[in-house]
Amino acid sequence: MTGDELAAAPMALVDRFWQYEEALMADDLESLDVLFADDETTLRADSAGLMVGADRIRQFRRGRGGTESRRMVGVQTRRISDDCWLTVGESITASGGRGVQTQLWTRDAERGWQITAAHVTGPVAAIDRSVWRDLGTPLAAPLSEGPLDGRTVAVKDLFAVAGYRIGAGVPGYLETAGIERKHAAAVASLLDHGASVLGIAQTDQFAYSIAGRNAHYGTPPNPARRGAISGGSSSGPATAVALGQADIGLASDTAGSIRVPASYQGLWGLRTTHGAVPMAGTLPLAPSFDTVGWLTRDGATLRDAAAVSLPGRGRRSLGAAAAELVIDRDLVEQAEDAVVAAFDLAVSRLDRSVTVISLEGGAASEAFPGSYYDAFRLVQAAEAWESHGRWITEHPGLVTGDVADRFADAQRVDAEQQAAARRILHAARARWEEVLGGRVLLLPSAASAAPPVEAPDAMIQRVRTATLTMTCVAGILARPALSVPALETDEGPVGLCLVGPQDTDLALVDLGEEIHRECGVGPPAARPLEGLPSPGGRP
Repeated sequence: MTGDELAAAPMALVDRFWQYEEALMADDLESLDVLFADDETTLRADSAGLMVGADRIRQFRRGRGGTESRRMVGVQTRRISDDCWLTVGESITASGGRGVQTQLWTRDAERGWQITAAHVTGPVAAIDRSVWRDLGTPLAAPLSEGPLDGRTVAVKDLFAVAGYRIGAGVPGYLETAGIERKHAAAVASLLDHGASVLGIAQTDQFAYSIAGRNAHYGTPPNPARRGAISGGSSSGPATAVALGQADIGLASDTAGSIRVPASYQGLWGLRTTHGAVPMAGTLPLAPSFDTVGWLTRDGATLRDAAAVSLPGRGRRSLGAAAAELVIDRDLVEQAEDAVVAAFDLAVSRLDRSVTVISLEGGAASEAFPGSYYDAFRLVQAAEAWESHGRWITEHPGLVTGDVADRFADAQRVDAEQQAAARRILHAARARWEEVLGGRVLLLPSAASAAPPVEAPDAMIQRVRTATLTMTCVAGILARPALSVPALETDEGPVGLCLVGPQDTDLALVDLGEEIHRECGVGPPAARPLEGLPSPGGRP
């Protein structure tokens, strides 16, 4: 490139343009901060969405870990005014393909030329490895026609897809696994009713996390909150659905692995009644709590997926219980203040009775010699080690990070500790069933909106503990739990969770759709656009 295309622009702007390229290639965060206007109106957009404000853009940069090497092959400039110019640059990346960056530069009297708006169009990626492990057209075709005709499925990498291996989010495990001869029962149910499997989507290592951060494959993007984690362990299916690449995410939920990514990404997510959907052909984590479920963008698709997958179970009516919801304030207040405020606002809009209860109150509290969360964690850990300890021992170092730490702790749980923890859970289950009866428990799906990708481990652990304290209740009770995209905070969406009586799975989805409407949550096109007046709202 000769640079002639930039000749018409002010030389100081030309210098800044090339300074930006150098800083970007070097991942020089300090220089990039200087080159972008430090203003709450600064914009940056790409295929994953729009970011507003310098702080949010800065947060995104610190979490992405640099960008791919590229070479500029052409630049066009257009004068808007003496102090405002538009540049459009075309580049070729090291891995091939062309990209385009559009930047609006404004001259400040003190800071010189700065970018006030930018849009980046990267080369078209054949496959995002943080989302997908294998992708087909389709990977598995429908086995017959049915209510899911035309729907595509992202299958979490724990379910058998005939002709492929199960990888469980661990490359070393994928290499040692055998090729599956037949589909998992949950996969077959969807294919038998018209759906096709588009691909196998990523998961946290052995599904033993709710963050979605996989050291081997990366963190899938979160379309609902750019620069935030996706949530896990059903991270790949959730992101595939949120991006519109698949209609249904087939997933598992042990302690929140469907509800948390649904909450973080503004999706519908259903954890089914324990045992209601066969687990045949699915890699376990903790069988006492493992369940099958789905993630979708709307309640109707979720209900269709559930209806064809529940063989004779999950069809009990809620009856009068649908008119009375119950809330445990101690449980709700595990969440951050912004989530509690959004939850309370949503509850105030409901057109039905809401009763405040205490799951651990009363004389029966003597049955709790220890925390139910700690007991759940111990039993889950013991079963996780029973499921995967031998492989991990035989393949040291192939499971990494916080998941490796979790398995190391799991190895140390002895039989006496496990037995004591199971007694606590048995007492908790009896107490809670007595208090809840046939009613539906209402609570946030997660303790916070999705944390930033670059959040320190201590923050992720704190959010994990608070969230699991809420989400493990459904696992202990073996009840279905539905996350409805009904809450909104300044940091992003949060789900509203309904925990229903066993085998009321379909009725719970129906109730969720009613509550979704009562909360005033409409389709995206019906909501006011950020930065613009509502239709008819102009002066």
